[in-house]
Amino acid sequence: MTIVLVLLGVVATSFAGWRAGRRVRFFLHIFQLETYKLDRYGRWLADHASLVVRPSHGVGLAVLGVGSLATAAVDPAGVALGALLVWTGAFISSRRYRSDQEKKPFALTARMTRLAIPTGILALLPVAGGGLYGWTLGRPTGVLWYLGGFLVADLGAPLWTGLAAALMHPVETAIQRGFKRRARRRLQAHSDLSVIGITGSYGKTSTKFIVAELLRQKYNVYATPSSYNTPMGLCLAVNEHLTPEHQVLVLEYGIRYPGDMDELCDIAEPDASVVTTVGVAHLETMGTQDRIAAEKGVLVERTASDGPTVLNVDDERVAAMADRAPGPVWRVSTEGHPDADLTATHIRHDTSGTAFDVTDDTGTTVSFETQLLGRHNVLNVLLSVTIGRSMGLRLRQMAHAARRVEPIEHRLQLRERGDVTVIDDAFNSNPVGARNAVEILSEMGDGQRVIVTPGMVELGDRQWSENKKFGAFLAEQGLDLMVLVGPEQTAPIQEGLSGADVPEERVEVVASLTEAREMLERRLGPGDVVLYENDLPDQYGV
Repeated sequence: MTIVLVLLGVVATSFAGWRAGRRVRFFLHIFQLETYKLDRYGRWLADHASLVVRPSHGVGLAVLGVGSLATAAVDPAGVALGALLVWTGAFISSRRYRSDQEKKPFALTARMTRLAIPTGILALLPVAGGGLYGWTLGRPTGVLWYLGGFLVADLGAPLWTGLAAALMHPVETAIQRGFKRRARRRLQAHSDLSVIGITGSYGKTSTKFIVAELLRQKYNVYATPSSYNTPMGLCLAVNEHLTPEHQVLVLEYGIRYPGDMDELCDIAEPDASVVTTVGVAHLETMGTQDRIAAEKGVLVERTASDGPTVLNVDDERVAAMADRAPGPVWRVSTEGHPDADLTATHIRHDTSGTAFDVTDDTGTTVSFETQLLGRHNVLNVLLSVTIGRSMGLRLRQMAHAARRVEPIEHRLQLRERGDVTVIDDAFNSNPVGARNAVEILSEMGDGQRVIVTPGMVELGDRQWSENKKFGAFLAEQGLDLMVLVGPEQTAPIQEGLSGADVPEERVEVVASLTEAREMLERRLGPGDVVLYENDLPDQYGV
């Protein structure tokens, strides 16, 4: 019996330790995604209580409670053996916390390392305490205390992360101030550098990379990688990657709360600015679109007095920012706005990309072709072309460069999986982008046209209504199959579809992306096109 207890104890504690470690990593990642802000992290935990406390925690408490009572009345070794068996079954799975479906991978940065070390220490304390006390009791009763330590470590994973972050807050504040001072000094020393700042609810990252590609026809350009649009992201780019040889620095300015834009501009004030759109992203934190516009307009106000501001005048809130610009304003339109300096017309797209004509401020018209899909990407190219025009580039040389621009991963990215075409738009859905993606899908291919989506998030009070409208919009597009991921998450889409009398066989509601993929493997054939719209990580439970 003793050997069996020891072996089973090793197995049970291995699974419990592995699961606790995965949970700690998961919540560290969430804290990182919530930009290392305790208030945002707390709101995420409140909104995802089902991931904070799991049914296995209840099973663990029950095992400890029953086991502690039973050891006094029955054979302690038998009780310990039963407890270990049940415990192994309860904690064997860590599927909810796996990392293989993450949209933004966990990054073990220097800051994360500083946070992970105290978090790990805090998580190990109950394990060590339970183990030491259990050792004094001896086998098999002490096994229950050892398991109890693992239970506390596992259940407390979100708490250990928060406590460690609070402990490290003074240290991080001092480090961040130093990073900001260093970045400002480097930019001041680089007096001939042109800083281009880009903001907007959607299209920031795509526009940033397009601007960089076009300007490389004439300048030595550095653009921040990925979505580096936070204060520390800007500091990292300036402090670690900017060199004296660079002539242009292209930065992306992201906001989630009032005051964010001033903090970013205090680090790097732009010589030229671009505003793409004002949409409903981050309504949860900003409240209204007018507040979003007011915050993003700070970038325009902080632009150098002689620097150009490029605005999308098809968006009335963006167009109104012209009054806040200290320097010249360039206006662009894909919808024929009469006040536009540059326009895009004759827009057409297929599985190879998009083609359109650009007319600039001199009246010159040049045909553009790009691998990018969607009307909103035409806008992103047009905004970028306008920056190029303001810096002395000709349309024709920019048209050549536009052909080289590749789609950003998970943003209307075309892929081929055997005989099936995949449109990967899984990064971050919004009402405008989602409709554009579906319109593209509806015009593609001769086979089945399929969408897989969990709907849209971070839309505040408008989340239900916007998703319901999206469902009604889907019903009008004549799609062959709509796969909705997450019964609760997609309830408003289902309501929008039901109001349009969509045949039941054209709608499938599944619990996870894995289930959706398994179902599609059975139903897809050569020539079919599948659109993955919005973030679909299994571990978030959608």
